Amino acid sequence: MKQEELDIILENHGKWLFNEGGDRADLSNADLKNTNLRFANLRLADLRGANLSYADLNGADLNGADLNWINWRDVV
Repeated sequence: MKQEELDIILENHGKWLFNEGGDRADLSNADLKNTNLRFANLRLADLRGANLSYADLNGADLNGADLNWINWRDVV
């Protein structure tokens, strides 16, 4: 997934979290390899089966996110 597309999904997810429209982030089975998710608010996001290898998750909020079957290889 391109970083630009991911940024739009994260923006809409933030709106959804605060009841301001938007949509819950559905990143199930997404290829997020090498993406920048620093300080991303991923609370309650659907990340089932996502490839997060080499992704930067420093400071990311994953509380309540669905993290089943994720590839965590070399996550930063």
